[in-house]
Amino acid sequence: MSTTVKRNGVQPVVYDLGLLFPVLLLVGMGIVMVYSASSALALKKFGSGYFFLKKQAMFSLIGIVVLVAFSYIPFRLYRMLVYPILAVAIMMLVAVAFTGLGVTAGGSARWLQLGSVRFQPSELARLALIIYMAYSMSKKDEFLRDFYVGFLPHFLVLGLFTALLLVQPDFGSVVIFAALTWIMLFVGGCRITHLLSVVLVLAPMAWLFMTHAEYRVKRLMSFLDPWQYPADEGYQIVHSLMAFGTGGITGAGIGKGYQKLFYLPEPHTDFIFSVVGEELGLIGVMIVILLYGIMLMRGIRIARHAQDRFGSLLAMGITVTLGLQVCINMGVALGLLPTKGLTLPFLSYGGTSLLINMAAVGIMMNIGARDVRC
Repeated sequence: MSTTVKRNGVQPVVYDLGLLFPVLLLVGMGIVMVYSASSALALKKFGSGYFFLKKQAMFSLIGIVVLVAFSYIPFRLYRMLVYPILAVAIMMLVAVAFTGLGVTAGGSARWLQLGSVRFQPSELARLALIIYMAYSMSKKDEFLRDFYVGFLPHFLVLGLFTALLLVQPDFGSVVIFAALTWIMLFVGGCRITHLLSVVLVLAPMAWLFMTHAEYRVKRLMSFLDPWQYPADEGYQIVHSLMAFGTGGITGAGIGKGYQKLFYLPEPHTDFIFSVVGEELGLIGVMIVILLYGIMLMRGIRIARHAQDRFGSLLAMGITVTLGLQVCINMGVALGLLPTKGLTLPFLSYGGTSLLINMAAVGIMMNIGARDVRC
């Protein structure tokens, strides 16, 4: 399921339709749902119901250009650029945490303001971590089962990212980074006893971290029984579940949702899946899940058939991080996981997330283009 585009004097590029179509459909659906979810909020805050629609449409067009551009860049180039990319990502996180360039919103400083441009460095940092892990693991292939060579260096880099993210604080990204590192090492062949030992060590630390702050304890309790806290800590989950319940099988119709009207917080970002559930119903939810499933299965296939280990690990890392974001966001919206503040790839509003994810898909397409078996 691919088509080849030839350029004079340029390596032919295979556009993987099995990967491209689900992504473009999700992006298109995202434009529609962002407008539906945000029009009332945009009208109140900015005087125009089209504010978020215009920005999301612009990000989507730029994202398509980014996807095409990255599909032409040979993925092996990232081997040579791995440390500069890693350094840039770390410096951006440092700038957010320790300089006046960091922008605070919702109690967290997660954005970097450069003139009129606002950027979320954690999105770039996640891609940088994937590139570093793929490079390091492919280089140390024969020594991955060695604790000091194949295991410890990767978790030290993870620890650096974790420290910088907790300063913001951004616990949701920490979860993604940790799970991504663990899964990539597991897939790569790291010794299982090393991976289980780090879980046993970090689990109590994570529990202490969550219970140390009163607001985290309330959030945990509201997750266990949100209906006991419908007016405060359980407010988001309660209204999210009400949105899904209202949608039923066929949904209320696009634009006819009720929970987005200042009941459901951040309906165009963290809880856009709830708006999909209310306005498109179970049918719409299943279509979204199907599109993500096709995209992720295609990513796994590209990783399995990549020509070298670096490409395989790079494709697997990208697939894993997209899958984690999807599962966590949907899990939060359905009340299956505590609130994490993570967006839904390609659907939620957000320029940084969309552009980085489109670049990641372009990288996967370039990896897949090098093997006709995909």
